[in-house]
Amino acid sequence: MSAYQELHDHFEKIGDLRHVSAIAGWDEAAMMPPGGGEARGRALSTLGVVIHEMVADPKVVAGIETAATEDLDAWQAANVREIRRAVREATAIPADLLRASSLATSRSEQAWRRLRGENNWEAMRPLLEEVVQRQREIGDVLDGATGLGRYGSLLDTFEPGATTAMIDELFGELKSMLPGLVDEVIERQSSEACLPVSGDFSIENQRALGMEVMAAIGFDFDHGRLDVSHHPFCGGVPSDVRITTRYNTDNFIEALMGVIHETGHAMYEQGLPDAWANQPVGEALSAGTHESQSLLMEMQACRTPEFLQFLAPRAQRAFLGQETNDPAWSADNLYRLYTRVRKSFIRVDADEVTYPLHVILRYEIERDLIGGKIEVSHLPDAWNEKMTAYLGLSTAGNFTDGVLQDVHWPAGLFGYFPTYTLGALTAAQLFAAARRDLPELPADISAGRFGSLVEWLRTNVHRKGSLLGFDELLTEATGSTLSAVPYLDHIRARYLG
Repeated sequence: MSAYQELHDHFEKIGDLRHVSAIAGWDEAAMMPPGGGEARGRALSTLGVVIHEMVADPKVVAGIETAATEDLDAWQAANVREIRRAVREATAIPADLLRASSLATSRSEQAWRRLRGENNWEAMRPLLEEVVQRQREIGDVLDGATGLGRYGSLLDTFEPGATTAMIDELFGELKSMLPGLVDEVIERQSSEACLPVSGDFSIENQRALGMEVMAAIGFDFDHGRLDVSHHPFCGGVPSDVRITTRYNTDNFIEALMGVIHETGHAMYEQGLPDAWANQPVGEALSAGTHESQSLLMEMQACRTPEFLQFLAPRAQRAFLGQETNDPAWSADNLYRLYTRVRKSFIRVDADEVTYPLHVILRYEIERDLIGGKIEVSHLPDAWNEKMTAYLGLSTAGNFTDGVLQDVHWPAGLFGYFPTYTLGALTAAQLFAAARRDLPELPADISAGRFGSLVEWLRTNVHRKGSLLGFDELLTEATGSTLSAVPYLDHIRARYLG
């Protein structure tokens, strides 16, 4: 048996264990009774360490060097490259540190689900301090392997090839442009009539409409499902994708947009190359690429006038029981509701114009937190200062809508937040290219036909897995590397055109 085949078989086993871990992690967030938390956290920690040790096995390290000299096709060579990357990370992080970090994040995340609702920062703070300390230690050992710095090394685990210098440059451009654009758009919209909608927004009705839209986009319900969690997410594995949302019975738009966002993630997972399932090269390219797929569906495709033409009669039937001529339920009014720009506290409910400011705020705080410039005790004040500066809103004493609103930090996901805005920029660039290549796309979306868009994404993104680097993939799909220009052009055209 060749060295490459031995590596392939070894990672097949690792993939099976990750499958189990992913489903158990989804269950922990969506289905597990509270009393199961401690044991589940311990079990997931043990499984994580077993996977870590399998990846860091000295036989794998030796096998990589031999396999790299063998006659490999492009996919196999890319798989070796991705295995090498995984091994570099695994061998840098000691198993004891991984276990300690896993247990800390499990305790912290489970407590966050309760403490956020209680607005209880003081109880959350010591739990988060332990998580941050472990992440700093992980960043230090990864820096020894990558030379990217403590925070840059954590960023690299989510977005290979991205650097803090690149993020700072892109975000600096956005931060200089967006506050003025936000104010201009709000002023423009202040003179536009926007009628509120009312109806039976029961969870049952919202779920039914969400699943109808998921089916139109192309979600495969034989290989996935929709559930509820404290924070919307997409989990599971490509053959069994689990997405969640949360419902507000006063407003159906928030949950539906959450469903569409997570469906975008799910479509990426369901479109990954079957032939490379369980292999590193068959995984999604990066967190930013993943976010581009969710934001492309949520912000680019499904906030268009064409999509609202498709949605309006279905929403009327879902919440009123019949179609209506009520102007509040017209496609034009729903479009105004869906594209209303306002300065608000909650990132996941933010419009696409203010959304990057929410991400920039979190990026700047976590970069300084991991770097040791600030400590966990400073987070509420830092959050309030930046929220006031960027969006004109105070979160003083309001931890639920401030420093406790996201699960990412309690879950130890430092380095993830910038990928949301990288994803937004990528989504705008990809959707502009899709519109260029698919002149019939607006008419298709108006009719609820997403097949041409999904197939374009399958060809240019999904089926490529991690075969290419991000710059190469984006250049092949759109003709250029990542830029803020398509996003800013899109914002101006939609809101100020």
